[in-house]
Amino acid sequence: MDFEWVAIALSDVVWISLAFALGFGSRLFGMPPLVGFLVTGFVLNYLGIASGDVLHKLADLGITLLLFTVGLKLNLKMLLRPQVWAVTSVHIGLVIAIFGLGIFVLALIGAPLFAGLDFKTALLLAFALSFSSTVYVVKALEEKGEMKSLHGRIAIGILVMQDLAAVVFLAASAGKVPSPWALLLFLLIPMRPLFHQLLQRTGHGELLILYGLLLALGGAELFELGGVKGDLGALIMGLLISTHPKSSEMSKTMMGFKDIFLVGFFLTIGMAGEMSLEALVIGALLVPLVFIKSDLFYGLMTRFKLRVRTSLLATLNLTTYREFGLIVAPIG
Repeated sequence: MDFEWVAIALSDVVWISLAFALGFGSRLFGMPPLVGFLVTGFVLNYLGIASGDVLHKLADLGITLLLFTVGLKLNLKMLLRPQVWAVTSVHIGLVIAIFGLGIFVLALIGAPLFAGLDFKTALLLAFALSFSSTVYVVKALEEKGEMKSLHGRIAIGILVMQDLAAVVFLAASAGKVPSPWALLLFLLIPMRPLFHQLLQRTGHGELLILYGLLLALGGAELFELGGVKGDLGALIMGLLISTHPKSSEMSKTMMGFKDIFLVGFFLTIGMAGEMSLEALVIGALLVPLVFIKSDLFYGLMTRFKLRVRTSLLATLNLTTYREFGLIVAPIG
């Protein structure tokens, strides 16, 4: 017997067991299990356990499948509504202006934790704080069965627009210019009837699952080869078949796989955070700012003629910070 393999397997069983226990405990207290998964990550980090290749692969697969399923449920017309693209653009601009100025003022007066930050870095941090968590919002909407509601579609549309802004930022910050071959990705659009025909012929069993994995992972790989963020490719592939009658069936079929892989994502997020006094202070300072984001979302949505109830429900879902900040911080 290969005892080295057994040792690796046992280490994986430890974090799986702990994730289940804390996730189950979160549900008993009326909170989403993902809260327990995040706490599991913090506990593992405190114990000095580093996230291995297995967790990172699970996390990457989880995000890819999440965006693919979002694309399956996304209506392209929704993105073209001013309540989505205009609200997103104005909101990001306002948050950068307000938060950036506030952070820079704290740096000028020499406030602890902020001293030494220049204006450019302050704006960069404000940009990171302007985003809402796609993973959390999608999970919350799915659990409440509100993905197809108006406020759910508005929230998802805004998150997609934020994803596009994030892709542009990451490409610009890394100096990464898409390959000329990326132009060939537009050929996926006229291939849409072929994707639909294959989907129609896959039936309702394991072929449907394999086809979903092929579209999600294959689309991500194609975009990576073209020098474009792979997650966007998974989203686009889902969008291309979103109008097919079987898209909802595929979404339900892929949901179990996606949820399992997302456990790895929440664990890696928790393990990336260091539980220190400084981190707790920064976290406490950021809590009130999320309500400013919330007020801005609500005000903009009502200004763009959305009903008060729809604006409120969409705003409540978007009142989060995003894991994107963990990517922006090292760049800063």
